[in-house]
Amino acid sequence: MPIIKPISDLRNKTNEISNLVHREKEPIFITKNGEGDMVVMSIDQYDHMKLKLELFSKLSVAQSQRAAGDKGRTLNQVMKDLRKRLRDAK
Repeated sequence: MPIIKPISDLRNKTNEISNLVHREKEPIFITKNGEGDMVVMSIDQYDHMKLKLELFSKLSVAQSQRAAGDKGRTLNQVMKDLRKRLRDAK
């Protein structure tokens, strides 16, 4: 169930909003004049959302490449490259 608060709560109940965001681990939807206006979320939630978006973007590119006929690399090729990178990093 979405958490919805009026914009006046940002001014009058900032600590309560902060505690709610962290406790519920959900974004809070802020309304202004009865209409949706913005979303407040914790830094952790924001970082998690960014990581998901980056992953979805990469998956979309991979899906497009696959649809265009790109066969990609075999697991053996990927593992060989990873081992080389690990050796070179030492």
